[in-house]
Amino acid sequence: MRTLLRLATAGSVDDGKSTLVGRLLYDSKSVLADQFDALERVSRDRGLASVDLALLTDGLRSEREQGITIDVAYRYFATAERSFILADCPGHVQYTRNTVTGASTADVIVLLVDVRHGIQEQTRRHLAVASLLRVPHVIVVVNKIDLVDFDQQIYDRVSDEVLASARALGLDDVATIPVSALDGDNVVEPSQRTPWYDGPSLLTYLEQLSPAGDPHSEPFRFPVQIVIRPQSAAGEAFRDYRGYAGQVASGLVRVGDAVTIQPGGRASTIAGIDFAGRELTEAYAPQSVTLRLTDDIDVARGDLIVTSRSVPAVTRDINGTIAWLADRVLHPGTTVLVKHGTRTVRGIVQAICGKLDLDAAQLVPAETLGLNDIGHVTLRLASPIPAEEYLHSRVTGSFLLIDAQDGATLAAGMVGDALLDTRATEVDLLETSVPA
Repeated sequence: MRTLLRLATAGSVDDGKSTLVGRLLYDSKSVLADQFDALERVSRDRGLASVDLALLTDGLRSEREQGITIDVAYRYFATAERSFILADCPGHVQYTRNTVTGASTADVIVLLVDVRHGIQEQTRRHLAVASLLRVPHVIVVVNKIDLVDFDQQIYDRVSDEVLASARALGLDDVATIPVSALDGDNVVEPSQRTPWYDGPSLLTYLEQLSPAGDPHSEPFRFPVQIVIRPQSAAGEAFRDYRGYAGQVASGLVRVGDAVTIQPGGRASTIAGIDFAGRELTEAYAPQSVTLRLTDDIDVARGDLIVTSRSVPAVTRDINGTIAWLADRVLHPGTTVLVKHGTRTVRGIVQAICGKLDLDAAQLVPAETLGLNDIGHVTLRLASPIPAEEYLHSRVTGSFLLIDAQDGATLAAGMVGDALLDTRATEVDLLETSVPA
């Protein structure tokens, strides 16, 4: 069975992200004949001498006309080794919000750097996003190596600069690959024009890469999306049915397991697990199932069913790192909606503790946050939530800030002091919840 790997591409404008993705799809035989014919026609209409593979991902008409990517384009492809879900993220600074979206579920970020320009501010911003979102792997593609005559010294200088910036942000699993996306060097097949590089091609690296940590090894977490309770008209067999539907966020649960419902702290036992009209003995992430409990207790949408062996504490006070995604400026005292899992509560931004200086890779004082700023804030909530450190759970450790008036998403947040300490210690990893 082929494993699934989720990857996101990022980088500065004109670093060649869309061309790289197009080359990856084309050289891996993932482009249909009629798609390629359409690309040839569009390329000819533009007066190009060869097919523009970037058009495979720049699907929006406005993107094609401007030659830029302004939205996250998702593509699905597979090789003999594994299946891939690819998110091609935009490069412009004002679309960093899209990069946060694309990278939030990624197992690996493929970050492009133009070898002629080296590391840019947007490169540092994307490295910061990868660090904050705890993306397990980062591959830095040093692109357009053909434009410097495949010079190893230039590549080594850019590679060293990128790796130094990554280390400063707490990223350890980072690899660099010299690539010409336009010509295909080291994209799918090793290039004869880089004899000094003895590493794998990009596709080979992706095929060999270990996916994110096994969710089965994490504590069981199940945000309730909907309560299912058919009326008597459903028939005698279902008259007393009561189930709780949702997606297993992490871990594994079996019939007979002791569970606790947060934030109330009520205890029960799993009586049954239903999936697509049949009963299961166990369920695991990321399956969508309906759980039945042995006790008739009050469970509602927004509650979190967890294993009784590891119960997260509930809290009304959150210290978190946020990526501010709105055009408006964030000030202390702003009232927001905080969406955590399937629960939404009111909250207030009590303080802005600082924002990330991308050049220094450290927190600096700040009174406000603007578009694309990454900062540290404290929140006070109207009611408690079972929040855990993002370091330990990318699901129960994440949240959104939403405008209470128009429902617009204002920020993506991660619970914990990610900006204050980007390097986790073994002691940190033993702690699983935010203190109440």
